[in-house]
Amino acid sequence: MDGIVAFFEGLTVWHWVGLGIVLMTIEVAVGTFDLLWVAMGAFLTALFALVVPLPAGGWQGQMVFFGVVAIAFVISGRTLFKGLRTRTTTHPHLNDRLASMVGQRGEAATNFDQRQGKVKVGDTVWLAKQSDETVIVEGDQIVVTGATSGLLEVRLA
Repeated sequence: MDGIVAFFEGLTVWHWVGLGIVLMTIEVAVGTFDLLWVAMGAFLTALFALVVPLPAGGWQGQMVFFGVVAIAFVISGRTLFKGLRTRTTTHPHLNDRLASMVGQRGEAATNFDQRQGKVKVGDTVWLAKQSDETVIVEGDQIVVTGATSGLLEVRLA
Protein backbone atom coordinates (compact mmCIF):
# COMPACT_ATOMS: atom_id res chain seq x y z
CA MET A 1 0.00 0.00 0.00
CA ASP A 2 2.88 2.33 0.78
CA GLY A 3 4.23 1.78 -2.74
CA ILE A 4 0.97 2.91 -4.32
CA VAL A 5 0.80 6.02 -2.14
CA ALA A 6 4.45 6.76 -2.92
CA PHE A 7 3.70 6.50 -6.65
CA PHE A 8 0.73 8.86 -6.36
CA GLU A 9 2.73 11.36 -4.30
CA GLY A 10 5.30 11.48 -7.09
CA LEU A 11 2.78 12.39 -9.81
CA THR A 12 3.97 15.22 -12.03
CA VAL A 13 2.61 17.12 -14.99
CA TRP A 14 4.44 14.71 -17.29
CA HIS A 15 2.61 11.69 -15.86
CA TRP A 16 -0.71 13.26 -16.83
CA VAL A 17 0.60 14.23 -20.28
CA GLY A 18 1.88 10.67 -20.75
CA LEU A 19 -1.48 9.22 -19.68
CA GLY A 20 -3.23 11.53 -22.15
CA ILE A 21 -0.92 10.44 -24.98
CA VAL A 22 -1.41 6.74 -24.17
CA LEU A 23 -5.20 7.17 -24.06
CA MET A 24 -5.19 9.09 -27.36
CA THR A 25 -3.11 6.32 -28.95
CA ILE A 26 -5.57 3.69 -27.78
CA GLU A 27 -8.45 5.87 -29.00
CA VAL A 28 -6.93 6.02 -32.48
CA ALA A 29 -6.75 2.22 -32.53
CA VAL A 30 -10.24 1.64 -31.12
CA GLY A 31 -12.23 4.65 -32.35
CA THR A 32 -14.91 4.78 -29.64
CA PHE A 33 -14.66 8.53 -28.86
CA ASP A 34 -14.95 7.71 -25.13
CA LEU A 35 -11.20 7.54 -24.55
CA LEU A 36 -10.85 10.84 -26.39
CA TRP A 37 -12.74 12.58 -23.60
CA VAL A 38 -10.80 10.80 -20.85
CA ALA A 39 -7.54 11.77 -22.59
CA MET A 40 -8.72 15.37 -22.70
CA GLY A 41 -9.38 15.08 -18.97
CA ALA A 42 -5.80 13.88 -18.45
CA PHE A 43 -4.41 16.82 -20.43
CA LEU A 44 -6.59 19.24 -18.46
CA THR A 45 -5.39 17.62 -15.22
CA ALA A 46 -1.80 18.20 -16.37
CA LEU A 47 -2.66 21.88 -16.75
CA PHE A 48 -4.30 21.80 -13.31
CA ALA A 49 -1.17 20.24 -11.78
CA LEU A 50 0.95 22.90 -13.44
CA VAL A 51 -1.13 25.87 -12.28
CA VAL A 52 -2.40 24.89 -8.80
CA PRO A 53 0.19 24.98 -6.00
CA LEU A 54 1.23 21.61 -4.58
CA PRO A 55 -0.48 21.55 -1.14
CA ALA A 56 -3.93 22.30 -2.60
CA GLY A 57 -3.27 20.35 -5.77
CA GLY A 58 -1.60 17.31 -4.22
CA TRP A 59 -2.18 13.88 -5.69
CA GLN A 60 -5.59 13.64 -4.02
CA GLY A 61 -6.68 16.94 -5.57
CA GLN A 62 -5.32 15.87 -8.97
CA MET A 63 -7.19 12.55 -8.79
CA VAL A 64 -10.47 14.22 -7.80
CA PHE A 65 -10.03 16.84 -10.53
CA PHE A 66 -9.25 14.12 -13.11
CA GLY A 67 -12.24 12.03 -12.06
CA VAL A 68 -14.68 14.92 -12.17
CA VAL A 69 -13.37 16.29 -15.47
CA ALA A 70 -13.19 12.87 -17.15
CA ILE A 71 -16.75 11.98 -16.11
CA ALA A 72 -18.04 15.39 -17.20
CA PHE A 73 -16.28 15.08 -20.58
CA VAL A 74 -17.58 11.55 -21.20
CA ILE A 75 -21.15 12.56 -20.33
CA SER A 76 -20.96 15.65 -22.55
CA GLY A 77 -19.32 13.60 -25.29
CA ARG A 78 -22.16 11.11 -25.25
CA THR A 79 -24.88 13.78 -25.16
CA LEU A 80 -23.75 17.12 -26.59
CA PHE A 81 -21.27 15.75 -29.13
CA LYS A 82 -23.02 12.51 -30.09
CA GLY A 83 -23.13 13.72 -33.70
CA LEU A 84 -19.38 13.10 -33.95
CA ARG A 85 -20.02 9.35 -33.79
CA THR A 86 -22.20 9.24 -36.89
CA ARG A 87 -20.53 9.17 -40.23
CA THR A 88 -21.97 11.33 -42.94
CA THR A 89 -21.18 10.78 -46.55
CA THR A 90 -21.38 12.99 -49.57
CA HIS A 91 -22.47 9.99 -51.66
CA PRO A 92 -25.15 8.13 -49.68
CA HIS A 93 -26.01 5.81 -52.60
CA LEU A 94 -22.44 5.07 -53.71
CA ASN A 95 -22.77 1.28 -53.49
CA ASP A 96 -26.53 1.14 -54.04
CA ARG A 97 -26.91 1.40 -57.78
CA LEU A 98 -30.69 1.05 -57.80
CA ALA A 99 -31.18 3.83 -55.25
CA SER A 100 -28.91 6.09 -57.28
CA MET A 101 -31.21 5.66 -60.28
CA VAL A 102 -34.10 7.58 -58.66
CA GLY A 103 -34.95 10.65 -60.72
CA GLN A 104 -33.26 9.43 -63.90
CA ARG A 105 -35.16 9.31 -67.17
CA GLY A 106 -35.29 6.58 -69.76
CA GLU A 107 -37.68 4.77 -72.05
CA ALA A 108 -39.77 1.62 -71.87
CA ALA A 109 -37.98 -1.25 -73.62
CA THR A 110 -41.07 -3.49 -73.61
CA ASN A 111 -44.81 -3.16 -73.13
CA PHE A 112 -45.75 -3.42 -69.45
CA ASP A 113 -47.89 -6.45 -68.65
CA GLN A 114 -49.51 -6.61 -65.20
CA ARG A 115 -47.62 -3.43 -64.30
CA GLN A 116 -44.20 -5.04 -64.95
CA GLY A 117 -41.78 -4.74 -67.86
CA LYS A 118 -38.34 -3.57 -68.87
CA VAL A 119 -36.95 -0.07 -69.18
CA LYS A 120 -33.78 1.29 -70.68
CA VAL A 121 -32.01 3.88 -68.54
CA GLY A 122 -28.73 5.05 -70.01
CA ASP A 123 -27.26 2.04 -71.80
CA THR A 124 -28.71 -0.62 -69.48
CA VAL A 125 -32.02 -2.46 -69.57
CA TRP A 126 -33.64 -2.93 -66.15
CA LEU A 127 -36.59 -4.89 -64.83
CA ALA A 128 -39.23 -2.44 -63.70
CA LYS A 129 -42.68 -2.14 -62.22
CA GLN A 130 -45.10 0.74 -62.49
CA SER A 131 -45.56 3.04 -59.53
CA ASP A 132 -48.94 4.27 -60.78
CA GLU A 133 -51.92 2.95 -62.78
CA THR A 134 -51.06 4.42 -66.20
CA VAL A 135 -50.41 2.13 -69.17
CA ILE A 136 -46.77 2.08 -70.32
CA VAL A 137 -45.96 0.78 -73.78
CA GLU A 138 -42.65 0.28 -75.55
CA GLY A 139 -40.98 3.59 -76.41
CA ASP A 140 -42.74 5.69 -73.76
CA GLN A 141 -40.54 8.09 -71.80
CA ILE A 142 -40.34 7.13 -68.14
CA VAL A 143 -38.83 8.49 -64.93
CA VAL A 144 -37.53 6.30 -62.09
CA THR A 145 -39.41 6.98 -58.84
CA GLY A 146 -37.86 4.33 -56.58
CA ALA A 147 -36.38 0.87 -56.31
CA THR A 148 -37.46 -2.19 -54.32
CA SER A 149 -36.52 -5.85 -54.42
CA GLY A 150 -34.19 -5.41 -57.40
CA LEU A 151 -36.87 -3.71 -59.51
CA LEU A 152 -37.01 -0.09 -60.57
CA GLU A 153 -40.28 1.67 -59.89
CA VAL A 154 -41.19 3.89 -62.84
CA ARG A 155 -43.96 6.16 -64.08
CA LEU A 156 -44.58 8.03 -67.31
CA ALA A 157 -42.43 11.13 -67.65
